[in-house]
Amino acid sequence: MSAPPVVSVIMAAYNGAELLPATLASLQRQTFSDFEVIVVDDCSTDATRAVLRDWPDPRVRMIALPANGGPVRARNRAFAEARGRYVAGLDQDDLCLPDRLARQVAYLDANPDTVLVATATEVLDGARLLPSPHVAHTTPALLRWLIRIENPFVWSSVMMRQAAAARLDPFTRPDILYAEDFDLYHRLSAHGAIARIDAPLLAYRRHAGGASQRYETVMLANARRVLAAAYASPFEEQADDAAALVVEHLMHRQPVPDRATLMRLGDHLSRLQQHFLADNALSDADIRMIRWATARRWADVARASLRAGTIALRDALQIRPPHLGLGHAGIEQLLWARLIGRARTLRRRQTLAA
Repeated sequence: MSAPPVVSVIMAAYNGAELLPATLASLQRQTFSDFEVIVVDDCSTDATRAVLRDWPDPRVRMIALPANGGPVRARNRAFAEARGRYVAGLDQDDLCLPDRLARQVAYLDANPDTVLVATATEVLDGARLLPSPHVAHTTPALLRWLIRIENPFVWSSVMMRQAAAARLDPFTRPDILYAEDFDLYHRLSAHGAIARIDAPLLAYRRHAGGASQRYETVMLANARRVLAAAYASPFEEQADDAAALVVEHLMHRQPVPDRATLMRLGDHLSRLQQHFLADNALSDADIRMIRWATARRWADVARASLRAGTIALRDALQIRPPHLGLGHAGIEQLLWARLIGRARTLRRRQTLAA
């Protein structure tokens, strides 16, 4: 057998014949060449296996499963076959920029305490390339906080140390379907630092066939399970309620239904943040970033709720936890959101009266 490559790219494939060639071509254009690609086909019914069999790059290896077992089991099989010291995730429809692997390998080589490094991403929506909704600038400390209130990574941008990931059993959990990557980041962060290269080195393809669009309900329910487990220490019996609010309003970006819910969300965020800051040795710069990022997310919820007309402006101002501030939303933006909310409420009343 040939010497192991530095990187193993792992991929679960199912009925991806239309988009898979572009994904594989993006790997061929990598400036870093010492890698293998392990694609586990989960019993596709289209031409996926033919695409993989005929692909001209010998670094691409297909494993054809005899029966469909779902993406988590397929990805776990790919991980079990990986020979590289670093393992990179990639979905069958996403596109790597040419320097992706090179920059991640260089980062992990230079930072031996880091077990996972992702990259910033852009969103490919049809022919449009859009900026990511994730925070633009990060530090390892900020990311360790953010995984407690959102998923700051795109799976296809992640690279991890094989030795650290191999300590997890299983690699990704089939019972946390469609939030298995979020769960993986939580479990892997117990073994070292997590980081992100803030340059966009991946284009995440958004389309109707994507799992995050088709299985959103299951994904959100399993994200709640992950966070409820993470919140057990600071919240105990309130962990489920805190996780439900964070997933619904911070991760799913839904407005709160009333003032009381916004108050509970603010209280939970304050308690979470206080616990995190007490448990971690952080620089002043990290603390400022964590507070600002949290304030920004609380303000996003407040603005969405004002636009929906479910809270009043005085609610957003009076019950805001003092240290959360307004994030990037000033009073003018809140006023504008409230005006939109009032207009929508008036239209609903007119419709009902007609």
